[in-house]
Amino acid sequence: VTAFLARNHARERHSVVPPCSSNLEWVNVERPLSLHADLQGKVLVVDFFTFCCINCMHILPDLHALEEKFSEKDGLLVVGVHSAKFPHEKLTASVRAAVLRHAIGHPVACDGEASLWQDLSVSCWPTLLVLGPRANPLLAIVGEGRAATLHSFVSAALRYYREKGELNAKSVGVKPYKDSLPPSLLLFPGKVCATRGLDADGEERLVVADTAHHTVLVTDSSGRVLHCVGDPEPGCVDGEFSEARFSSPQGVCVRGQHIFVADTNNHLVRLVDMAEKRVSTLVGTGSQGTDKEGGLPALKQPISSPWDLVLGSIADGEPDSVLFIAMAGTHQIWAYFLSDGKLPRSSQEHKAGTCVRLAGSGNEENRNNSYPHKASFAQPSGLSFAPEAGGGCLYVADSESSTVRAVSLRDGAVKALVGGERDPMNLFAFGDVDAKGVDAKLQHPLGVAWHPTHRLLYVADSYNHKIKAVDPSTRACVTLVGSGRSPDGGPSAAPLGRDTLAEPGGLCVGDGGKVLYVADTNNHRVCVVDLDTSAVSTV
Repeated sequence: VTAFLARNHARERHSVVPPCSSNLEWVNVERPLSLHADLQGKVLVVDFFTFCCINCMHILPDLHALEEKFSEKDGLLVVGVHSAKFPHEKLTASVRAAVLRHAIGHPVACDGEASLWQDLSVSCWPTLLVLGPRANPLLAIVGEGRAATLHSFVSAALRYYREKGELNAKSVGVKPYKDSLPPSLLLFPGKVCATRGLDADGEERLVVADTAHHTVLVTDSSGRVLHCVGDPEPGCVDGEFSEARFSSPQGVCVRGQHIFVADTNNHLVRLVDMAEKRVSTLVGTGSQGTDKEGGLPALKQPISSPWDLVLGSIADGEPDSVLFIAMAGTHQIWAYFLSDGKLPRSSQEHKAGTCVRLAGSGNEENRNNSYPHKASFAQPSGLSFAPEAGGGCLYVADSESSTVRAVSLRDGAVKALVGGERDPMNLFAFGDVDAKGVDAKLQHPLGVAWHPTHRLLYVADSYNHKIKAVDPSTRACVTLVGSGRSPDGGPSAAPLGRDTLAEPGGLCVGDGGKVLYVADTNNHRVCVVDLDTSAVSTV
């Protein structure tokens, strides 16, 4: 690395990054920054990302570890450049909310029109560009999983340029957005589940993944908190409720007095025992996995960013005998067997406690196929189980393809329901159109909920800030609630309008089928939708 840096140093005056636009808006700084006026004299790690992207989320811990090791005083500065995929992501308020949600503390430029992306010929999310102290390009890293390369290269670059006397300790005026916000009871709640039987009174309870507070809450139907599991400080700890730690939990579902939790950033599935008041680990090792098959004993099976969970059965199996997992990190659907069973189209018997791939090749595509392992998903983020559909059906909110898909649990076939387009490689077929099948358009849906009485599937069309209803028999998709506009994404005491949703991330049917409970993520609340009147109120 040192020899490479020396060769680069000899020609760096003729190879520098062009100045970035002065029109960019910035987050986490006191004032807009200039690459050449403010950022010279630093080794820069520039992270080109878009906040919807799971691969971009996966490298945030790598960047955080780098910032923990080296500071501005050491001559290192990490700068994010948010280059949007979706229209919603072009808004500075949306980026600001994502910066808060993902605990990003370094400066972020909002490159909504991808001008810097194009100027530097970036072609993939995420891309890391390492620059020397004269804005000279040193290294480009495309994709995730390159933490060791990044850390060793940056360490060598800091040492080399420090010896050259070219680094400075000047601060650029980092001012984290989170420091300007009021406290909030909920912070970016991702998912919600309604259930009965958790407590002795048999009344309905809501289980809420309070994602950015890293806790799981159990409330009554009025929103009164009865139990808080975990702590606002993220971590990975089993134990009593006050000792346990999660990291950005998402999906939650319930069987008896057990709550299953998708502990997303820990790459685990956790189990909350309400009778014993303890948390244990069910699936995963605590490290991000790359395995796309599964089959190891659950506690030895690495998994990747589980985003949602739902209980169900395969074909005519016992009710709630399988825990289905939306494995966003590998673009697949997995199954954890709670009792012995088989996958569709398979003669192999899986013992209870086994976690295996159900559907999805692992390629990030919108590919439907009669054979589940040949189908492909693109960051599946929401699941719902419909036992009424001939042997059972699993509905999937496939966020990066902007579709809702259906997986038959009798034969494993994966089919399109609404959204996207017929080209399986096109992950940019999004919009906001009420129509049928492929003519309907969604924008990064994150949640689905099956209503067994209405025979409708309700969809959290997250980046359109709407709840939509889909009739699987006709594939018709219509808006139920939501104006399509969101507020600015920060906790606020201001009243919310009737249809003011903001990136709703999850939903469930409750109160005997009369209402929907919605995790209204960027409004930092759980709201309830009356299915008779479509009235929306905060729980």
